Amino acid sequence: MRIVVFCHSLLSDWNHGNAHFLRGVVTELALRGHDVRVFEPEDAWSLRNLLQEREGPAMLEEVRRVYPHVRPERYDLATLDLDRALEGAQLVLVHEWNPPALVRRLGERRQVSDAFRLLFHDTHHRGVSAREEMARYELAHYDGVLAFGGVLQRLYLEQGWARRAWTWHEAADTRVFHPRPEVSPEDDVVWIGNWGDEERTAELHEFLLGPAQTLGLKARVHGVRYPDAARAALARAGITYAGWLTNHRVPEAFARARVTVHVPRRPYATSLPGIPTIRPFEALACGIPLVSAPWRDVEGLFTPGSDYLVADTGARMRDHLRALLADADLRRALAEQGRRTVLARHTCAHRVDELLRIHASLVPQATQAGALSRGRVTA
Repeated sequence: MRIVVFCHSLLSDWNHGNAHFLRGVVTELALRGHDVRVFEPEDAWSLRNLLQEREGPAMLEEVRRVYPHVRPERYDLATLDLDRALEGAQLVLVHEWNPPALVRRLGERRQVSDAFRLLFHDTHHRGVSAREEMARYELAHYDGVLAFGGVLQRLYLEQGWARRAWTWHEAADTRVFHPRPEVSPEDDVVWIGNWGDEERTAELHEFLLGPAQTLGLKARVHGVRYPDAARAALARAGITYAGWLTNHRVPEAFARARVTVHVPRRPYATSLPGIPTIRPFEALACGIPLVSAPWRDVEGLFTPGSDYLVADTGARMRDHLRALLADADLRRALAEQGRRTVLARHTCAHRVDELLRIHASLVPQATQAGALSRGRVTA
């Protein structure tokens, strides 16, 4: 079937983690024979920032080679022809990082047309941290919401923001995120993430900078939006700040380190339990041992202590890192189990199965067979 996706950007992942998962979903759908059209604004701030990086233009070309099925059409909202964009569509997926005006216009099209099903996709903590922003989205005519965690799904229903909502967790694109055994580890620890917004500054000091400095680890950090004070703190801890890294090169960065850590932003550790965000999925898919700062896996996505280790304090993080770095067998066992869990339950192929089942539940029985026959959908 024809599927249309509206998002901020799939070409750029600069400070834009939503691109990671959606690239994998679009690729999976295309490889199953679906006709996927992606629309992103021509002035996307993520793409503008990517092009300002020294290697930005070259990495943009790499993205097109790594994801040949991701071919976004860039638009100007003032001149966007929605009739043309929606022509032949049976499923339309609208990511939450879109202008409220576009979200409203798409809902108005759904109100007068039964040709397609319209789903809103939320992968951010604004539902709890900035509810006034979410209230700007008019979803009355949407068929439902795909929320990346159960707590967010329930919030949409309890607040009356949507008539229907499903939990649709992010997952790893295992075509890109897999072990790189040909790469030899050079670092003890790698952390990949952005500093910004003061949402985890204290946590980074406790769970990354402090343990690395105390243990004298060879550590490397990749990311953007690091102010001068943050870079100075990294330097004092003996951590190398390596700047921006395009996401499709992250598996190589994982392969160059023996261990990685996960430091969730505060809203995910406190107000949104059960949502790990995309990084742990990708890390475990790459077969690197992971130690996480506290977050509550209330939905049972993983088995803490088996798929990854949990450190509830900086001292515990220090103990876990010391033990892992001293024991290659322990590292191997943890990495292999984490990867097994991702491959069994948390790939983009699994999420596409879920998406197609949701779509099938929204269309009349007579029209389901054609759409489902081309996808690997299990009951």
